[in-house]
Amino acid sequence: MGESRIWPVMRRGTELAAIQATLTGRAGTCGALLLGDAGVGKTTLARMATQPQRTGAVWVAGTESAREVPLGVFAHLLDNPMPVDPVAMLANAFHAVRRGKLAVIGIDDVHLVDHLSATLVHQLAVEGSVRIVATARTGEPIPDTITALWKDGYLARLDVTPFTKGEAVELVETALGGRFEQLSADLMWEASSGNALFVRHLVEGALEAGTLRQVNDVWQLRGEAACASTQLAPLISSRLDRLPDAERRALHLLAVSEPVMLAVMSELVDTHTLERIERRGLIRIIDDTGTADVHFTHSVIGEVIRQDLGQVASRRLRAEVLTAMDLHPPQAPAQRLRRAQLALHADIKVDTEFLSCAAEDAIALMNIHLAERLARAAIGQGGGLVASELLARTLLWQGRASESEEILASFDPDTLSEFDLARWGMARIANLQWSIGDSKAAAEILAMLQQRVSHRRVRLVVDGLAAALAVLDNRLEEAAALADQVLADDTAPPIAVGWAVFGGAMAAALQGRTTDAARLAARGHAIYDKIDGLLRFLLALGEVRALTLAGDFAAAQARSGDIVRITSPSQFRARAMANVLAGTVELGRGQLRAAMGRLEETLATLTGETAAWNVPARLLLVQCYCGLGYVQLAAPLLAELHDIVGRGATMFEPPVRLAAAWFAAAEGYLSGAIATALRAADLAAESGQRAIELMALHAAARFGDKACLPRVVEVASAIGGPLAEVDAAHAIGLMNSDGAAVFSASQEFERIGALLSAADAAAQAAALFDAAGRRRNSLEAAAAADRLGKACGGLKTPALCATSQPLPLSPREREVAQLVARGLTNKEIAARLVVSTRTVEGHLYRIYVKLNVTDRDDLGRIIRGEGNGDAPG
Repeated sequence: MGESRIWPVMRRGTELAAIQATLTGRAGTCGALLLGDAGVGKTTLARMATQPQRTGAVWVAGTESAREVPLGVFAHLLDNPMPVDPVAMLANAFHAVRRGKLAVIGIDDVHLVDHLSATLVHQLAVEGSVRIVATARTGEPIPDTITALWKDGYLARLDVTPFTKGEAVELVETALGGRFEQLSADLMWEASSGNALFVRHLVEGALEAGTLRQVNDVWQLRGEAACASTQLAPLISSRLDRLPDAERRALHLLAVSEPVMLAVMSELVDTHTLERIERRGLIRIIDDTGTADVHFTHSVIGEVIRQDLGQVASRRLRAEVLTAMDLHPPQAPAQRLRRAQLALHADIKVDTEFLSCAAEDAIALMNIHLAERLARAAIGQGGGLVASELLARTLLWQGRASESEEILASFDPDTLSEFDLARWGMARIANLQWSIGDSKAAAEILAMLQQRVSHRRVRLVVDGLAAALAVLDNRLEEAAALADQVLADDTAPPIAVGWAVFGGAMAAALQGRTTDAARLAARGHAIYDKIDGLLRFLLALGEVRALTLAGDFAAAQARSGDIVRITSPSQFRARAMANVLAGTVELGRGQLRAAMGRLEETLATLTGETAAWNVPARLLLVQCYCGLGYVQLAAPLLAELHDIVGRGATMFEPPVRLAAAWFAAAEGYLSGAIATALRAADLAAESGQRAIELMALHAAARFGDKACLPRVVEVASAIGGPLAEVDAAHAIGLMNSDGAAVFSASQEFERIGALLSAADAAAQAAALFDAAGRRRNSLEAAAAADRLGKACGGLKTPALCATSQPLPLSPREREVAQLVARGLTNKEIAARLVVSTRTVEGHLYRIYVKLNVTDRDDLGRIIRGEGNGDAPG
């Protein structure tokens, strides 16, 4: 963690060119003045700009200590002894610089130079014999003679802005030598505002503190984003120490309460003081929620102040803020959370009910670590079942299923009221179903609730949860019926509506009832802000799934945004869930590389957690790997999915079986891919998952199976919708060996955004055109297939591989050749294809003759050149 890292210099081409243009004799201009905040990279940029000058540049720097010394910054360039008279001193200095024949003078922090030095710079610029590059800090007073230079056009003014987010991420990833998690990048960006110095020291500070670590090749921040390095903290402290007492006190109050309502801060600090520190660029006022809040411009400032404050002072300041908060009671969840946090840190007793409500707010905002602390504090004050249930929920979120179960199992359900029993039972069912994977035990708890709960509104919650469990258990008709029953009651509480919408909408999506899924999703939108993060994710997942299965990718994209505003590293699970939603759409659109990176980051985020709700991320990533030919990366994830499905997540069984079909295809085992896809279609049909049945059948068609084509048309016609209609047109074209119809389907797939299907359909059209002797059409379709495959990030499917490098092999010979290229022995190939070893040897003999090769190595090279991918890296 203390490892020294080499930080790259980010070249700013536009700014460099602008500065260098002023140094090459442009009429009327003798140089540039760079203005910007401390740490944005002014000096680095200025020195880079002067490096190409043939005679080099002489650099001087203004400092606080030399500010009172006449010509202090130029002292080392001047003759000794110097005259005492200021005019004589200036003339002597002017001639000394001219005698030295200096081509370029660089002046760092020109706002700190003394009056005579500023006058000398002015004279040199006006005379024009020397080129000048100077830097100054924004907001600091600059000597009038320097200001006059850029106002009169002698120096070109260039405002150096902080890095863009993309530039800052590039800087960090280059320094770390690996990918930087998007959530961590967002938080680091928020803390640094793109200031180059802050970016560097925040990363080094996080490395020193051990809060920035690499997991599965992804760098993650799991702690404070604003960890100041041992080099940065003293620099910030020295600047703050020079502030007036009133301004320092205001910053101390903000440091213990950030963000704090402006109204609260105004009770503690006078308006003029707030205005001064805002003008200094130390704080900013943000009003994006209807309430103005005060933040540090760079959160690292608050971190440095907190490090310097002692415990006694911190508690006193928090108590002051809490007293002011009493005059402005918190209304929003984030405000309640802030008050609860302050009270805990100030050791001030808080009402147990308030702590429990704050823990509920933290769960809703998906700040799970804070929710855990608040729930434990509530339990410590006798919070009983309510606080314990909240704690159990936070542990469930973190994959700590056994701890959650231990807490819940400590309560005797026979002693609980109906309301408490329902609360206890729902938490326990969620833990058993999603974390532990014990569907049978979850069903037993549900049966107990159904037997004992009779209160109408509480029973609606139980029935809503029953709908959710039914869909997860692949009982789609039962889920739909229960959901309709709950949603028919206008008095159903939000949590009942949420569970019912998830169960009903997911069932509708899987059954291909797009209109019903949309209707149910709309009902969920009405209660979205009244349910917790897990349920919000499930509602969004059901809606996005329905839209992508129907082919409405634009609507799915609009729905797949972040499910909560991310403000803390503790909310990394929220970002992981948002990534699953976005990855679902990206996979549907064929954006395999983007989806793969997003989902790899998600699984790295969830490393070590066993919660079963992250199954969709694994399923999506397997499909990305298979589409790109990365079978070695897909294999362990597919094994995990089979294990999870075997433990009760039966809703996922057909999609997992379909993923296994794509895995077989990626291996080159085409007959096995077709058989597995058809089995997935049968499994889906048995449980009513018609949308998944169509997807599996269409996959078999893309693999080259013709027997499934009438069934594709039948199921697509029953489902309807834009994607199903094109699936049917594609299948009809294949049945009729009509290259034009298949190519038309490819173009329609592309129009609606289904690029994976578009690529395969174009490749199949190319083969049909070629068989019909229509060479020109074949080349056109093959070019389209190649373009679409590249647009998907390098898609590698059986159809594309056959088109990209046509070989004179039969489908079975190609399959044998693919398995040889994968390293299988003849015996292993025979077992895989369920044929004799002698049959495999016969195929190999004919392959060798047709391709003019003599051994397996040569054959493997040819096949691998055909497009099977290696692992990324």
